[in-house]
Amino acid sequence: MATVSAENPYVEDPSTDFAPVEQLSEEAAREQVEQLREAIRYHDYRYYVENDPLVADRTYDALFSRLQDLESAFDLRTQDSPTRRVGGEPVEELGTVEHVAPMLSIDSSGDPDDVRAFDERVRREVDGVDYVCEPKFDGLSLEVVYEDGEFVRAATRGDGETGEDVTENVRTIASVPHRLRGDYPDFLAVRGEAYMPRDAFRAFNRERVERGEEPFANPRNAAAGSLRQLDPSVTAERPLDCFFYDVLAVRSNDDGVSEEYDSNWAERQALPEYGLPATDRTERVDTIEDAIDYRDDLAADREDLNYEIDGVVIKVDDLEQCERLGTTARHYRWAYAYKFPPRSEETPITDVTVQVGRTGRLTPVALLEPVDVGGVTVSRASLHNPEEIAEKNVNVGDVVRVERAGDVIPYVDEVVEKRSEGHYEMPDHCPVCDSAVERDGPIAYCTGGLACDAQLRRAVEYYASDDGLDVEGLGEERVDQLLDAGLVEDSLADLYRLEKADLVELAGWGETSAENLLAELEASKRPSLAAFLSAIGIPKVGPATARELAREFGDVERVRSASREELTSVPDVGPKVADQIREFFDSERNAAALDDLLEYVDPRPPETEGGDELAGLTFVFTGSLDRPRDELEELIETHGANATGSVSGNTDYLVVGENPGTTKRRDADDEGVPELSGEEFRDLLAERGVDVG
Repeated sequence: MATVSAENPYVEDPSTDFAPVEQLSEEAAREQVEQLREAIRYHDYRYYVENDPLVADRTYDALFSRLQDLESAFDLRTQDSPTRRVGGEPVEELGTVEHVAPMLSIDSSGDPDDVRAFDERVRREVDGVDYVCEPKFDGLSLEVVYEDGEFVRAATRGDGETGEDVTENVRTIASVPHRLRGDYPDFLAVRGEAYMPRDAFRAFNRERVERGEEPFANPRNAAAGSLRQLDPSVTAERPLDCFFYDVLAVRSNDDGVSEEYDSNWAERQALPEYGLPATDRTERVDTIEDAIDYRDDLAADREDLNYEIDGVVIKVDDLEQCERLGTTARHYRWAYAYKFPPRSEETPITDVTVQVGRTGRLTPVALLEPVDVGGVTVSRASLHNPEEIAEKNVNVGDVVRVERAGDVIPYVDEVVEKRSEGHYEMPDHCPVCDSAVERDGPIAYCTGGLACDAQLRRAVEYYASDDGLDVEGLGEERVDQLLDAGLVEDSLADLYRLEKADLVELAGWGETSAENLLAELEASKRPSLAAFLSAIGIPKVGPATARELAREFGDVERVRSASREELTSVPDVGPKVADQIREFFDSERNAAALDDLLEYVDPRPPETEGGDELAGLTFVFTGSLDRPRDELEELIETHGANATGSVSGNTDYLVVGENPGTTKRRDADDEGVPELSGEEFRDLLAERGVDVG
């Protein structure tokens, strides 16, 4: 059996030929567990802090796996064990905690004259100033608290006074130690920045796109979204890292504040000694001109760093001088951020991947070095189709000009520097399910249908979305869970075969959430015909076209059997849309899936009697009301009103039910749109002569 001895637990590439777990006594297992924990903590330190690992990844993984096996077999799990990095129990919502010290922001500018003006203000109040200069990380700011050397809490910056409690999520970040090293203080609160390394971000986004998921716009959003997950096991799967750069509070148990540090530089030097990773790009300088030179040097190296920065932070070094300079209500008066200018709209393509949509269409997507385009960070751009790729001669490595069509959709305008040979070739098999790819003119399609995981995921999400049957509690993450667990395999009808016993076994689900989803699905069995036609994913048929089809044909079987000529007689349905509808219903696979679905779902025919009592009014609905939303939308439209999915300046009323979303209410507040409760909505309709029923 390999021994990880207490005397020397850190040998380079130790043997991992462990004896079977069942051969160990509990005493021997307990001893080996402690040795393994100590060894893993040390190797974490060598990897994340010293950047000098002693062991190969496969050896580290073997040690980690052995520790998991022993903890499980002998019930030896502890709160500070490295194995807690795989994620703890899900929480219902992130709580808030008060910071041990205010986490203020930093005044900033990209103008060197503003930086010099900052220096002049500082020198008017204190003499003999030195500065500490460090990268300004573009991630998510954190407060991390240690007591007696043990990690006890982590929180986001929030409003500076309180932040979100992300303790269990931060616990999964391998570079954040569960236990400090060396001669640490009894109480230590440090400020750090959680981030996603650029190479890990690119790989992570590629995986998301190939699964048909929306990629993150930039590494900062990826880090922030990962740390705000309610299920720590999801965070544990994200490639997060962390740098520490500031001591917020340090105390000893003799009820005094430690005077161990007299400068920001001393604090910075102490962090790695405690096992807290810090950047090696920090410098101490004598003058503000040296600080400006530091910023220019770092800007030149910016593209070579494996983490995102958007400038540098310049801090007065002497902590007594910092105390004298004090703070404003929002900013530290002893620190200044010298920002980088935004990147130009020219950026290299780091990869090209293929996204599979719910109709099987393959869309090539260029993954980019993140670039600011019109104030929006762009990290991907559509290449549209194979013909456009060939026409523009685009490939991985090329520097391209990125623009946003209509100031919204990023696209590759042209290649400005050709660094590759030839152009990107589309795959001849689906990257998700390996089914053959067929071409229809310039468009490529996966032939896998709902047997393709990406198509089925998108189909289920769309079916439950606002444009579908509006099934609450069936968002992207939960759809992924259902498919990954095999509870939804090849048909939308699988949703109606779900059972409570299976749902409660999923991470983050309880009896209440399972019962709520099943109730939502039960309620969706009698949708309006318009909502059903929109939900099943007919290409080019959204809510508006679905309502026209429902009015024209009255029931689903008449829509299924309608000829091309009958379809083109419907408003909003031209020849191309009619062809798409016919191809959808003529597909044997779609026909079988629809027959299966109609065993559970019975769409209601549209109301035919109406009037113009609500003519000229536009309504938006949010939250749960006493009738399904699609029924209410159909009702008001038969009486002349418009129902839309988002609030704008043209919206007359936002109807608010129980558990409403925040986005629509915020937009209504911004646009000055009045809100109506469910009862007020009924009163308005009654005043206009509309029978709500």
